[in-house]
Amino acid sequence: MIFKTCKVTLSSSKNVIFRLNSNCVPKHKPVQLSDANTLDQFIKEHEKILVLTGAGISTESGIPDYRSADVGLYARSKSRPVIFQHFIKDPEIRKRYWARNFVGWPRFSSMSPNYAHKFLKKLEDKNKIVHIITQNVDNLHTKAGSKNVLELHGTAYVVHCLKCDYTIDRHKFQDVLSSLNPHVSIKELYSIRPDGDVELTPEEIGGFEVPRCPKCEGNLLIPRIVFFGDNIPKKRVQRVNNFVEECDSLLVMGSSLFVYSGYRIVLETKSANKPVAVVNIGPTRADDCINYKIEAKFGEILPLLNL
Repeated sequence: MIFKTCKVTLSSSKNVIFRLNSNCVPKHKPVQLSDANTLDQFIKEHEKILVLTGAGISTESGIPDYRSADVGLYARSKSRPVIFQHFIKDPEIRKRYWARNFVGWPRFSSMSPNYAHKFLKKLEDKNKIVHIITQNVDNLHTKAGSKNVLELHGTAYVVHCLKCDYTIDRHKFQDVLSSLNPHVSIKELYSIRPDGDVELTPEEIGGFEVPRCPKCEGNLLIPRIVFFGDNIPKKRVQRVNNFVEECDSLLVMGSSLFVYSGYRIVLETKSANKPVAVVNIGPTRADDCINYKIEAKFGEILPLLNL
């Protein structure tokens, strides 16, 4: 693997040096012109495309995905995302989560949209897209300028209290965490995770302090993310259902569809007899039921389209 070093200054004036994997994109074959033509024709033939994006669309921005061979989180680490019920019940798990998230935030929040995000913004401007549904929490579609974005699993950019209606911008919360933890000084970090946190040792986590809610004094401040084990809000699910009814096709970009919330969108679209195209490096859960499957790097195939 190839690594590069990036120096980031936290608001607490502590310097953090990140050693990051510069290649988060899984191994892939060269783009086939026939695949580019297929994708080009699919987009041209439809005027109400529903787009579903997953972690694979952000790998070219430097954020790894979960399941890709060799470079995905699960291939590089035995660690797994925090389970919602564990976060709620165990203050030690909350401390570990916020310590790792605190150190990873400067780099995660500095990530920029890549060609794929900007391409979808152009399609939106051409009124080709009904809506973008993203499984990601990285805010990159919004950074690219897209307006019609539904964050299926929430956003890492807002923190809220589970006991009251208090909310705070994640950047501001970083300042709160920094003021409570001026002693935190991490020298090297070897990888950032899809949700923005990093691997830390128990010693690095040990003295970390997590603030209580300033409104209700509760101790359940959490990102507005649908954690593993939690449920997507019913209103959000209904919006997805409405988009499936409204669209004339579904384009999946960068998702293995192994998480059921995304796979269900494919099943509902196919049940409505609407075509589905998937662009993803590696297998997906829906390979046996979709109309078109293309494996390609977005930065290589999308520039070949005549749109």
